[in-house]
Amino acid sequence: MWRNIASTFLTLLLFVLIVAAGMLAWGRAQYTGAGPAQVAQCVQVARGASLSAVSKTLKEQGAISNSYIFRAGADAAGKARDLKFGSYLVPPGASMEDIVAVITAGGPSTCGTEVIYRVGVRADSVVLRDINPETGVYEERVKYDPVTEQPHDAVLRAENQPDARLRVVVAEGVTSWQVAEGLKRANFLSGEIDTVPPEGMLAPDSYEVQKGADREAILADMEKRQQAILQAAWESRPFGLPYQTPEEALIMASIVEKETGIAEERADVASVFVNRLEQGMRLQTDPTVIYGVTEGKGVLDRGLRRSELDRKTDWNTYQIDGLPRTPIANPGKAAIEAALNPAATEYLYFVADGSGGHQFSRTLEEHNAAVARWRQIEADQSAPQPPTGG
Repeated sequence: MWRNIASTFLTLLLFVLIVAAGMLAWGRAQYTGAGPAQVAQCVQVARGASLSAVSKTLKEQGAISNSYIFRAGADAAGKARDLKFGSYLVPPGASMEDIVAVITAGGPSTCGTEVIYRVGVRADSVVLRDINPETGVYEERVKYDPVTEQPHDAVLRAENQPDARLRVVVAEGVTSWQVAEGLKRANFLSGEIDTVPPEGMLAPDSYEVQKGADREAILADMEKRQQAILQAAWESRPFGLPYQTPEEALIMASIVEKETGIAEERADVASVFVNRLEQGMRLQTDPTVIYGVTEGKGVLDRGLRRSELDRKTDWNTYQIDGLPRTPIANPGKAAIEAALNPAATEYLYFVADGSGGHQFSRTLEEHNAAVARWRQIEADQSAPQPPTGG
């Protein structure tokens, strides 16, 4: 009798184990296999959300087929408590395992609604955009100038959405005054700005912020980032550059930033000014004159006057030797690296070439010829165009 009971028990146990193993294999296949979504999905993880709440939302969106298997798989992987706040784009057919990896890795949001406040050299802008789940590309909904236009209702609503992404984008070449003024106009931020940071010490970049973030804390983050960029470039600089301090290199980088927006030219532009310093020549660069006129407060929307070129300021490199007293803008990382790694050239001059770039020259004779070509291009472009036949 006991032998029969034992045999029956073992049979039942074996059956249970086989069924459990089959269910486990099935569950594993469900967890790692392709998901049911036919198009990309924007998966949103609210701040402080539980795995249960997220799995329920995913099931309702059609991103997963079974919320229990999703939770069990995340728990088995040790990621059940690793959810990261944000909005994440999940591709079509993503497995549960793929989705768990995305929503626990963190990083910048990659979908959903985004409000971008851009501080630009000539104008600021506010942009509201949403990502198209089918294409994975952001589509602009609203754009306006915060200086001349009132905030759009759609933007104000988006700023109050808990899952909306808010970003401050600082363009290369803006001044610290422009950054401070731009942050003051960003209504979703808080706090006063008592002091404008030193010129050149704010890193142009994209900064993801939270609604109500403190303006001075954002500026401090920009300063910290710029200091790290400058220090890294300074420590890896080649021997023999004509800078005594990292601050002098930053001044040079700001000039390079204002002289060209073409990445391939930065090292050549830097070489021109380094060569001039080494030969005892004045830098004679217009952006330094402009900064002496505006002191970084706004844009000079006209050409320079002869009286301004002749007036001595701490920045006018037609009138002073060496570098200006301070940077004339906030240079980006590439300009800093160019200033500390200039191209090995004999260039001493450059002028616009008519294609958006510059013609570089080694001698004054070459430069004068390049200037003559540029003036001819300007004359041709401004000449009346003959009518064309219909």
